[in-house]
Amino acid sequence: MNATKPHSPKTDLTVTHVLAELLERLERSAEPVGAEQYRSVVLHLVNELGDVEPGTALRALLDTHPAAAELYENVNYQYAGLCRSALDASLAAERQAKEALHRAMSRPTTQPKEDPNYGKS
Repeated sequence: MNATKPHSPKTDLTVTHVLAELLERLERSAEPVGAEQYRSVVLHLVNELGDVEPGTALRALLDTHPAAAELYENVNYQYAGLCRSALDASLAAERQAKEALHRAMSRPTTQPKEDPNYGKS
């Protein structure tokens, strides 16, 4: 019988940090980046993020690496939604949407009445 070891999360973020730095550089590159290179970095980072123990160190890394934070949020969307999106920005967007809907709903929907004397002389 094969006994499997329980998965213990990583606490050393060295590899995760290097990959997050690399992703940031690729994101900001003025030169075109090869799709395969980008994909490789993203897949490696996704694997690392899946093995890392959530906590203060991970939050600090994600706070300083926006591309990695966005990737982390997308990978974990099914569990936590947009957990790393700025709350103020989300609330402002929701407020603007509500205001736009309110304005659209408060517009008159009836057509102006036709002048009964129009065309009669």
